[in-house]
Amino acid sequence: MTDITARKPDERAIPYQLPQPPDMSPDIVHLGILDKWLEDDKLWVPMTPTVSFKPLLLSASQGYYVNLLRVRQSGVLSRHRHTGPVHAIVLRGRWYYLEHDWVAEQGGYAHEPAGETHTLYVPEDVTEMITWFHVTGGYTYVDPEGTAVGYEDVFTKIEAARKHYEAIGLGADYVKQFIR
Repeated sequence: MTDITARKPDERAIPYQLPQPPDMSPDIVHLGILDKWLEDDKLWVPMTPTVSFKPLLLSASQGYYVNLLRVRQSGVLSRHRHTGPVHAIVLRGRWYYLEHDWVAEQGGYAHEPAGETHTLYVPEDVTEMITWFHVTGGYTYVDPEGTAVGYEDVFTKIEAARKHYEAIGLGADYVKQFIR
């Protein structure tokens, strides 16, 4: 008769046994971003009265950010040029670019290459649009002829979040949990 307790354990099921690198940043895990986390209005950082973002990761060390963008009005949101690639997943609603013939719809994914300039538009019948964006580099806001009129990057996102969290009583350091 074979003693089953004497069998060697499956090594694939054993956690890594060594320490992680000492200077490694800790993981960031946000539970429930597709349900309860979307509903907590005070954590959304306002950019305008109808446009806000919720940071997920603000990578100051590598120059990118991941956030949820929420728009609660139809019409033009912005015209901008990308300095790096962007990945997007639409969680609610839909939007499109005036310069393209495709529509980003709920459940859809879009990749936007570095260097592209386009004008984001939320259709008239959409009351709320929420999209997960991974933005490398930043946006340069431009007029119709391409003249720069503003910019946004991970550092402007950090500063906006810091000011907002301070204003609502969470403290300016609340943003630090998102920064790597």
